[in-house]
Amino acid sequence: MKILHQYILSTAFTIFFIYSNVTNAETNIAILDFELNDITSLPHTPKEIVRTTSIKPLLEQAMLQLGEYKIIGISIDEQKSENPGFGYLFKFHDVAARLGKKFNADWIIIGQHSKPSFLYSYLMAHLVNVKTGQLVARYDIELKGNHQKVTKRGIKKLSMKIDNLINKIKKEEK
Repeated sequence: MKILHQYILSTAFTIFFIYSNVTNAETNIAILDFELNDITSLPHTPKEIVRTTSIKPLLEQAMLQLGEYKIIGISIDEQKSENPGFGYLFKFHDVAARLGKKFNADWIIIGQHSKPSFLYSYLMAHLVNVKTGQLVARYDIELKGNHQKVTKRGIKKLSMKIDNLINKIKKEEK
């Protein structure tokens, strides 16, 4: 009887351990450099280029703070090799998914910083499931102003939306 009791406990512990590792497993996510789509009368100022360049690392930081994510680094050269022109990966999700698959990503985020005015701009991001190659969500976050504080607030909002959706999908897959 004692052996049976130990067997049941050890089996239960093993199942619990496996289950907890599956549910808390890291999610591999690749975030590509955001492209600047500046259609103002004075486009691509150094300030806007720096602002746009800061989006990717800020989003990576925000995602790491929200959950069990492993950021998959894809070099700018690798990204350019799959992106023959402005907006190509943003438009062709299957190509972006293939790029993510090369680096073992579960998800890939392709983004643009669209600036139609000096007063506001948009963080536009597409979340693609690498396994299926399908676009899962499109996000447009309005940024009123061009201060770093505004950009950080927009990125925080974007990261929370992405995290919520990924967690929802993971729960549905169980």
